Amino acid sequence: MANPYIPPPPPAPPVRPAPKWARKRYVLPAIGFAFFLGIGAGGQNGDSVKTAAGEPQPTATVTATATATATAKPAPRPTVTKTVQVKVTVTAQAATDSSGSGSGSGSGSQSASGTCSIVSNSGNCYSAGEFCRNRDHGATTTDANGTSITCAPSGSRWRWTYS
Repeated sequence: MANPYIPPPPPAPPVRPAPKWARKRYVLPAIGFAFFLGIGAGGQNGDSVKTAAGEPQPTATVTATATATATAKPAPRPTVTKTVQVKVTVTAQAATDSSGSGSGSGSGSQSASGTCSIVSNSGNCYSAGEFCRNRDHGATTTDANGTSITCAPSGSRWRWTYS
């Protein structure tokens, strides 16, 4: 007995057009070449042929101009330093004995007047740790309590320090 199910015949190979790369590599450049060849051959006429060397052509002239401007710089000037010598006279007052238990003023500190030979612009005595004026560099005075202080450099600044 024969098989009622007969297999279908194998499919015929499909007819394929040329692949895309073939069209891009061969067909399109050939068409383009033929197009330009036709324009070139059709546009030339034996009567209208002119030589390019027979006619004068415009020429390009390039001119470059460089301009330099010299700027005079001022010569450096010498630095002038003025040295001022300060003579300071310190007058010390005798300390009073305040150990008595009598009725005093009650403040326990001396008055600023008369104890300081160098005072600030506002008239107050300097104390240790304050900044010195430029004219007081190296000078010695007393603070409000009568302790001797000197204007000496401390780091990058001048300060009053105990001497």
